[in-house]
Amino acid sequence: MSEQTQQILQQLFKAIETDQIKLPTLPEVALKIRESVDKDNVSALDIANLLAQDTSLSARLLQLANSPLYRARTEIDSLQMAVTRLGVRIVKDLIVMLAIKQAFKAQSKEVEKQFKMIWQTSVDVAALCRVLATTQNNLDVEHAMLAGLIHNIGALPIIELADKQPNLFNDGDSIDKVINEIQGDVGEKILSYWNFPQSLIDVATQWNHFERDINTAPDYVDIVQAALIQCQYLPQNIQNNETRLSAFIKLGINPDNYELDEKMQTKLDEARESLMQV
Repeated sequence: MSEQTQQILQQLFKAIETDQIKLPTLPEVALKIRESVDKDNVSALDIANLLAQDTSLSARLLQLANSPLYRARTEIDSLQMAVTRLGVRIVKDLIVMLAIKQAFKAQSKEVEKQFKMIWQTSVDVAALCRVLATTQNNLDVEHAMLAGLIHNIGALPIIELADKQPNLFNDGDSIDKVINEIQGDVGEKILSYWNFPQSLIDVATQWNHFERDINTAPDYVDIVQAALIQCQYLPQNIQNNETRLSAFIKLGINPDNYELDEKMQTKLDEARESLMQV
């Protein structure tokens, strides 16, 4: 990490500590739902009652529950029905995913434009993560989709800082370079602040570490890396021929001859479309 990048990271953390830049927050209802589900003694009615406290999240959950992604045979028209059909643990991840969308809102039009570009990347990667996770016995598909959505969350405060203090950055290339170098540190701070599990914090800090050990069980970092490669969303400083081995080998995928079959392509399109609608 260059001296300039270290200074920017220090300045960013100082801005966060002094409330000049605020870390993205999750709605209180999302936090309550996650806490309740983790206690293992919660009913569908309990979760529905919590959801009812946030009309925006409730409406978007019903929209997602009725999307092609979950293929409801009959229309889901109540929160309790949605939680019962999907299950409390799936709803927990879905609510967090819906809440994360709010982190991509900004007051500055220029910052909002950049946030939208990052959100599009996140959606594309998350949708493919969900599809790839269906091929793995030890990985949860909703958790994989969440991993795709949050992998680059650390870029948001850096972009906001660049908007507020442009003198810290030399030019556009410099901003991209800084983001590549420190978004893992910032992402770790955000996800720790949200009390996310280590499996997702690892995604934020390690997704661009393509030299990872191949002699370990596949995890959500591998899923995100494989999705990034397939979507061709790689940092400019990473050459494609240097990134193909670890994640693909661990997932049992041949990177030189990998195409989604028709069924998986349909699932990918459904996931992407459903995420974009929320």
